[in-house]
Amino acid sequence: MAAGAGADNVKHQGGMARVPSMNTVKFVQSMAGNQSEVMKAALDELTDAATTDADKNVASKFPGFQQLFDQYLVEGQTKIDWERIEPPPEGTVLPLSELPEPSVDLSDAVGKLAVLKLNGGLGTSMGCKGPKSAITVRDGLTFLDLAVMQIEDLNERCDADVPLVLMNSFNTHKDTEIILRKYESRACSIRRFNQSQYPRIIKDTGTPAAKDYVNKDEWYPPGHGDLYRSLHNSGLLDRLIAEGKEYLFVSNIDNLGAGVDLKILNHFHQDTQCEFIMEVTDKTRADVKGGTLINYEGRTRLLEIAQVPKQHVDEFKSITKFRIFNTNNLWIRLSAIKRLITEEKLHMEVIENKKSMNGISVIQLEQAVGSAIKNFNGGKGINVPRSRFLPVKLSQDLMLVMSDLFRMNKGCLTLSSERIFPSLPLIKLGPAFKSVDDFLRRFASIPRIVALDHLTVSGNVTFGRNVSLRGTVIIIANEGERIDIPSNALLENKIVTGNLRILDH
Repeated sequence: MAAGAGADNVKHQGGMARVPSMNTVKFVQSMAGNQSEVMKAALDELTDAATTDADKNVASKFPGFQQLFDQYLVEGQTKIDWERIEPPPEGTVLPLSELPEPSVDLSDAVGKLAVLKLNGGLGTSMGCKGPKSAITVRDGLTFLDLAVMQIEDLNERCDADVPLVLMNSFNTHKDTEIILRKYESRACSIRRFNQSQYPRIIKDTGTPAAKDYVNKDEWYPPGHGDLYRSLHNSGLLDRLIAEGKEYLFVSNIDNLGAGVDLKILNHFHQDTQCEFIMEVTDKTRADVKGGTLINYEGRTRLLEIAQVPKQHVDEFKSITKFRIFNTNNLWIRLSAIKRLITEEKLHMEVIENKKSMNGISVIQLEQAVGSAIKNFNGGKGINVPRSRFLPVKLSQDLMLVMSDLFRMNKGCLTLSSERIFPSLPLIKLGPAFKSVDDFLRRFASIPRIVALDHLTVSGNVTFGRNVSLRGTVIIIANEGERIDIPSNALLENKIVTGNLRILDH
């Protein structure tokens, strides 16, 4: 078929690609301009409808949303040119084991540190209401309890005043404020700010789903990439800099392995040309979708699966070609954040998150905090042990961190020396274990799993006290059946079926 007037065919690997004609480009640009104006008019109406101080505060962030929307109209959810991807240059990703132990007093470096936890998520994926940080995960302590304990211990050991900073969302702000009252007498300064609140977008019309500020389901927090501008807009960035803080360590509140590593802090303190460090770790079977570091057009970049052309997704998931992934443990120079925002040079790719709201297709435009690495000077990765990446997203993750796999000391979890496998067990628990309450009801006590490699549990299954699981264990209760693993049972390389038959695996 002919290409048509004004269009060219260019050869590339995989076949012929059509280059849009100039008329097509102008038409698309014109349409984008119209959509931008329609969105601006709708946001102006929402601004006029703001009556309370809280509503007006939300409306004050609309310029940021308009900028994000306009970027989406121009760039879309940008796919990367696969042929231009290169591995990070030598020295861009350093093994943590090869970093020198601090040979000098680190009190100066620690004194310039602030620790930020991303606290915008709810516990809905685990059947809980309210902030995820309030879920009890170990010895009766919550995610937030453990974070406070870690900072208190660091301050005591280093005679410092490292503040704990929480980035909340409108979903977690109110409950977190109540929870924080119990820490008022603790030796830990806790600061907090809210990330932006943006309206969901109706996919068919490109207009805000929100018509007022009442229905929170019509609004969303725009991902942790909003950290930079919200930290700046809150005034907290300037206050931290004025207090002499230079380094910000960022991690997810549900990552129980993300304590302050003094070797990394020392390296960051010594390498004055580096403005951004991303902790990465080796991929396993459970991490094939995780973002990875690449070299692209001479810059270190984070490649997310959403940016990968569909025909290359399986290649991206390979644990041999792309061997590391982003833990979202980040070390960032505060002065560099300030410079990039002031000079309007902070660019991050837009992520289109598709949702359904009351039967209507909506989208959320989000950004990932790690994707900003390309904007910073001297950005690099540090390959850390798996023990620094212990996220608790589902009940099977909770089983890991509550078990004998880990020892806890002053809020920090460390892998048991008895663990002989190089990676953590792969655990798959069925829907009957999804909520935290259901999960806890099915275990009289968490089984001993230090020698476990793989566990699959499906159906109506309960566990007695002091159960030990080793090797590969599969427990399947068919519909209408129930399996009760008795107390003190030892299952090693076994398959357990509905009649509690134990077979060699």
